[in-house]
Amino acid sequence: MKQLIQVASLVLGVGLLQPVMAEDDAMAVSIKRLSMETALTIAQGAVESCRKEGIQVGVAVVDRDGTVQALLRDTIAAPITAEIAQQKAFTAVNFNAATSQLSSRANTPVGRVKGLVMSAGGLPIQAGGVLLGGIGVSGAPSGVTDENCAQAGINKVQDDLELSL
Repeated sequence: MKQLIQVASLVLGVGLLQPVMAEDDAMAVSIKRLSMETALTIAQGAVESCRKEGIQVGVAVVDRDGTVQALLRDTIAAPITAEIAQQKAFTAVNFNAATSQLSSRANTPVGRVKGLVMSAGGLPIQAGGVLLGGIGVSGAPSGVTDENCAQAGINKVQDDLELSL
């Protein structure tokens, strides 16, 4: 009888684990994305932050695939700032890292891939441990300022993003 109880417990225990294993083998996954409004709020927050410093910049917010959701270029920011901002955002989201952390890879084969910019100013946008997108800022006299403005844009929505997941 004792063996029967042990076998039944083992079978029951394995049965309880089955749903967990089935979830790991899901045939489809759910992906969280930024809304267009949230992407625009982030971009506007970055522009506003740089304006407070007297700097005109270009800002791009991309989704987790690197596709542009919001692209802003302040009134007298150089036209090239929009393209560089987009590349910084694309790089940040593809590496899920601040582009300032990637500068040592800039002169490697990976760093020479078309469309990547590994200088400061790009940040991943995350909430609840989930990668939602990326932001890139270009046009400030230093990449540190670009990155600070990018962070300010994220900060405008970070708490709400955390609550939404």
